[in-house]
Amino acid sequence: MINTIAIDDEPLALQLMAGYIEKTPGLDLVGKFDNPLDAVDFMADNSIDLIFVDIQMPDLNGIEFTRSIKKGPKVVFTTAFEKYALEGFKLDVVDYLLKPFSYEEFFNAVQKALRLIRLERKDEPTQIEANSEFLFLKSEYKIRRINFNDILYIEGLKDYVKVFLKNDAKPILSLTSLKQLEAKLPAVTFMRVHRSFIVNLAKIDTIERSRIVFGKVYIPVSDQYKEKFQEFVTKNFL
Repeated sequence: MINTIAIDDEPLALQLMAGYIEKTPGLDLVGKFDNPLDAVDFMADNSIDLIFVDIQMPDLNGIEFTRSIKKGPKVVFTTAFEKYALEGFKLDVVDYLLKPFSYEEFFNAVQKALRLIRLERKDEPTQIEANSEFLFLKSEYKIRRINFNDILYIEGLKDYVKVFLKNDAKPILSLTSLKQLEAKLPAVTFMRVHRSFIVNLAKIDTIERSRIVFGKVYIPVSDQYKEKFQEFVTKNFL
């Protein structure tokens, strides 16, 4: 998981940014602040990988904040003014998002940051890469190996998840959250389409009236995720 914080003195902008972060696989929103000084205190005791920070703020603006922090966290500037782009370039920030920006623009900036973070982590001698084909999941006092290719969809139930597999009538029940499991899944194959459901895109055979059909099960695509799912469908539509 990529520990992420958002900083913006505008409540609506901060809320939007937090929402974008929370629905993006691989990102963990560990803090949101309307004052960069509070963020500085938080970072003194917590490890942060990625920061989204507004530029125009009182007391300490985003540029001054970025200059003050130790090298390490990747930074993405968010601002309503184009004139600060050169400053962003000088500070070697990952990207520069001009308000109002779409989720697609935000997602593209995240992908740039993730590439840089992963490259740096590969250089760490103790870094162990996650397996790209399976994961281990605790269920009924056992640890089960779950092949990604066998997963049809996953349903979240408060503190539990149900993992539905092809050729298995009974789902695997595990004590974990949907968000924690989502972070372990390859984003290129799995997509969250509802607050309670993640689907394996490679296993979708039928889509009916904004619902994904797996046999007799109909999984709704909620408004929050509809745009992203429609983009996937459009890219693969003949």
